[in-house]
Amino acid sequence: MRFLLDAEQAEFGRTLDRMLGAADTPAAVRAWADGDAGPGRALWARLAQAGVFALAVPEAYEGLGPLPVELAVAYVELGRHAVPGPVVETAAAAALLAALPEATGAAKEWLPRIAAGDALLSLTGGASGAYALDADVADAVLVGDGDTLRLAAGCGPLRVSADPARRLSVPEGGEVLARGPLVRAAVARASDLAAFLTAAQSLGVGLELLRRTVEYVGQRRQFGVAIGSFQVVKHRLADALVGLEFARPLLFGAALTRAPAEVAAAKLAAGEAAYRAARAALQLHGAVGYTQELDLSLWLRKARPLRDAWGGPAACRARVTADLGVAP
Repeated sequence: MRFLLDAEQAEFGRTLDRMLGAADTPAAVRAWADGDAGPGRALWARLAQAGVFALAVPEAYEGLGPLPVELAVAYVELGRHAVPGPVVETAAAAALLAALPEATGAAKEWLPRIAAGDALLSLTGGASGAYALDADVADAVLVGDGDTLRLAAGCGPLRVSADPARRLSVPEGGEVLARGPLVRAAVARASDLAAFLTAAQSLGVGLELLRRTVEYVGQRRQFGVAIGSFQVVKHRLADALVGLEFARPLLFGAALTRAPAEVAAAKLAAGEAAYRAARAALQLHGAVGYTQELDLSLWLRKARPLRDAWGGPAACRARVTADLGVAP
């Protein structure tokens, strides 16, 4: 079977690409890393106008979704342009609140605001571990702890991250929104959505790293010729491209089935492919690749954290092999 986006989905991706390309996202990322969320939130508002966050919110709460294929298209572009903030966590939090009848009050409060781009939510629980992303700037932080869902009252000190724009902290205290076995199941589904959207982000990061590296090796000259003409450079870039193109159908296949094992396969493939593209980009740029002033660094620093967020390679492999009935 050959899977292709329809004309409307493809145009949606191109529209986001053009919009974000004109928005100076590198400046927003640097401001976000420095603790200034203003430019990032302005960017979120523009994304909301394009309908990005409404794709994760059910129609009953003024959204358009859930539309997983369109979400994948959008989040590839968010990764390609390095959009800062808890974009994955906000969508996963929307899915979590919508799935819990006991949290209807919180859903009515937050989901229309998410769809409109007026609220950033962070989320921890399930595969995310103890840390919440950007809890210090989020309007709300949901904490799934076993059979209990809480709305955190605050967050602890920021922790060091490989990506300065990924600000991590531990949520503290808070109001209980829901209890019971439904909470555990809803958190698991929200974690799967977060893993899926992180895979889409990773694919976008890898594609942008590859694009920038191809452009660079076509300009950089050595021995009187562009280094992109060297066979070893071609092979390195070809390996990166193969990994990314292998991950793409896994991502959109998971969008159609929503099966946890297929989500894990997509997350594994996209995360590893983006990390491979980052290593190739760093090596082929040489010493200039290490400089923070170069915009390339904004994508280089995202590849490894995204690979490990919402289920690292080992966890994804274990999930896929368990589904196949193969011993790890």
